Amino acid sequence: MLPDSLRIEGDIGAAVSDSGLLVLAAPLVGLRDTLRKIREVAVSPRLIWVCKGFEPGSGKLPHQVVEEEFGPISCGVLTGPSFADEVAKGLPTAVALASRDGEFARTVAAELHGPRLRLYANDDLVGAEIGGAVKNVMAIAAGISDGLGFGYNARAALMTRGLAEMARLGVAFGGQPGTFMGLAGMGDLILTCTGDLSRNRRVGLELAKGRSLTDILADLGHVAEGVSTAKEVARLAASRGIDMPITFAVDAILHSGESALDVVERLLSRDPKVEGR
Repeated sequence: MLPDSLRIEGDIGAAVSDSGLLVLAAPLVGLRDTLRKIREVAVSPRLIWVCKGFEPGSGKLPHQVVEEEFGPISCGVLTGPSFADEVAKGLPTAVALASRDGEFARTVAAELHGPRLRLYANDDLVGAEIGGAVKNVMAIAAGISDGLGFGYNARAALMTRGLAEMARLGVAFGGQPGTFMGLAGMGDLILTCTGDLSRNRRVGLELAKGRSLTDILADLGHVAEGVSTAKEVARLAASRGIDMPITFAVDAILHSGESALDVVERLLSRDPKVEGR
């Protein structure tokens, strides 16, 4: 049920005028266009976004897109383990508000904090965004594993090694290792890989049945950001020599037409590794 204080506005100028804080819930593919429309009516807004991933084509994180369109402004990302349906129902949720400006993160976290929605301030914007991006790729992998009937042991192993990949990429881009053990990393990963409300996990489940990606996305009716993110993460990891075998496997299934079973079998046949590397 929507609160009485909520007002629907079709004109973006009227919507952002006199706004103390803008919360952008557009998918990443529409973030830049939305920012440009806001820029026409607002010079230097305070804003946060909730989209996750790397911009298709450019491979840029959301904060880089914001910087290109607005320059230095007070901004940050709201991220962490949260299904919108549960938040709307008022179920307990904890998320992170990450910004390079620690004071902005603390102030906005306090503004939005409530008895059922707990916000934790975080100054690792890069790490928080990479955690939110890569976990969607891992959720597709978890869906494939579950869909193939590999069991809980396999899912636990996949999530653990997926977390290692997430941290490996994040640290290479300047993220803080501790971020990946928190809400924006492990917390979001656990929810998205195991929750039935996860769109990315559902994509993986359907891929395991042998369905085409085109048909899956048409039936989904929502954006599954892990699909485009897998391609960008695989490209970035390859260009920097970062070992991300699960990501490469998901990208091969999504964008090279390889069989999910064949790719998973190839992944499982890799030589043993020393944990922690």
